[in-house]
Amino acid sequence: MPPKVDMAKCTGCAACYDVCPADPKVFEIKDKKSHVVHKDACIECGACESGCPENAIVME
Repeated sequence: MPPKVDMAKCTGCAACYDVCPADPKVFEIKDKKSHVVHKDACIECGACESGCPENAIVME
């Protein structure tokens, strides 16, 4: 399952984007928030979840 971003916690720091190994990247930063835009590209590695300093991402 793709990651889910808690918009109330997300600060748009792009840590999730930076650590995502998928091609294309699963995330895109828009309006100072992280958005899952390529959910089919997710390889479910959990790097985004562990790399988020705000604990705003969970793997469903």
